[in-house]
Amino acid sequence: MKDFVASFGRGPDTGPRPIGYFLHHQGRGHAERCAAIVDALPADRPVTIFCARPELVRTAHPAAEVIRIPSLFEPTGQERAADWIPTPETLHCAPLGWPGIREAMGRIAGWFVTADPALIVCDVSAEVAQLARICSVPHVKVLQHGDRTDAGHRAAYDGAAGLIVPCDVRLAQEDWTPEMRAKAVFAGGLGADTALPDRAEARARLGIGAGEEVVLVLSGGGGSGLSAAPLALGARATPRTRWITVGQVARDWHATEPANLTHKGWVDDIPAHLAAADLVVASTGNTTCQQILAAGLPWIAVPEWRYFDEQIAKAKALDAAGVAMHLGSMPASIPAWEAAIARVRRDHDPDLQRDMVRPDAAAHVARWLDALCQRLDTPLSQPAAGALP
Repeated sequence: MKDFVASFGRGPDTGPRPIGYFLHHQGRGHAERCAAIVDALPADRPVTIFCARPELVRTAHPAAEVIRIPSLFEPTGQERAADWIPTPETLHCAPLGWPGIREAMGRIAGWFVTADPALIVCDVSAEVAQLARICSVPHVKVLQHGDRTDAGHRAAYDGAAGLIVPCDVRLAQEDWTPEMRAKAVFAGGLGADTALPDRAEARARLGIGAGEEVVLVLSGGGGSGLSAAPLALGARATPRTRWITVGQVARDWHATEPANLTHKGWVDDIPAHLAAADLVVASTGNTTCQQILAAGLPWIAVPEWRYFDEQIAKAKALDAAGVAMHLGSMPASIPAWEAAIARVRRDHDPDLQRDMVRPDAAAHVARWLDALCQRLDTPLSQPAAGALP
């Protein structure tokens, strides 16, 4: 055992210990958050990012590397599934007989041995977080909205050295315990491009007249998108308003779309569209939320389906904080659209919305992470009460 241990790990005086980063590849928010945090870390802090889609990672950090791992939830055809064996409550996605999962976890565990990391950031997987704890590596868990009171999430949160929460503290859920909040860093605006161009400039660039009223519909990339039929009703309810959809929209064969509704699909200039808009209808993915709050626009928040009701919980928190109007589903008639639009305009508080976003969110989290690494590297002067000698 002595020879085995001596053959691995870092030698003395080799600089800051590396940080690992597990990056989930569904949607865009995880990757954008990762790049923002990593780029804000000190240049001499090595970072190793594990992701099934390395092309999502756009980091300029000089000491960052990206390692491709197999997906933890997409089959390849090589599986020998044994789904008749129940999954324990402490795990979410842990099917048996998947060689890709073995390879992914093996690469991460092998890196733990050879790199001797300061910690690993997990965004997000309860299984990877628990793997780190089992391998005696501190982990920092990204905390998202949703019903995450199950044993798997709680094990990941309880065993974490810290929690990164990509929202303002006023959007915290009631079921986040005092212990969770005490080790959390809240960072509204994290990972999102919240800078907006001049409104007149943005409108000129997009071909929108100075006097036109614009409703912008933002649909995220983590699911099937918002449905076109109710959007057509909204556009018909406001015939003198231009409706523009950006992102993924689920087209309905029965939707009779009016001329004032335009679907643009994916675009690269979301900030310009927000700067040009008068009102937003959007789901509640992380990046979408941060950008709309920074823009300070009246916001009808319609959550899409996500695991653990993530977007529903986020929409409720936004509504309770007074920065968006939560609707459980799209208005299903023209009068319902008229009522929703009138209400969101009446209750709009742009200053409160903008106050939810920190311009230095990434730098704030990076400083917190670096300080946590230093704390973890500092031996305790004496054992804590009740600790083993």
